[in-house]
Amino acid sequence: MRQRVTSRTGTVDQDLIPANAQHRYKVRADELPLSCPMPGMYLWNSHPKVYLPIAETGEAKCPYCGAQYFLDEAG
Repeated sequence: MRQRVTSRTGTVDQDLIPANAQHRYKVRADELPLSCPMPGMYLWNSHPKVYLPIAETGEAKCPYCGAQYFLDEAG
């Protein structure tokens, strides 16, 4: 019996962005709950995942890497 190979987070065949490459990110309400690193980022070279409370104030800062996140009002 052959097993089917599926893609995994962080494999080279996916279009992921480097983790912590920027210091400012805009996020949409449909992307909440917010975590750093965000889904869609490579995880192998990043810090542990941390959830950030952004809904109340509209902004949050990661305690590990200092990345700032802003809630996109238009999105």
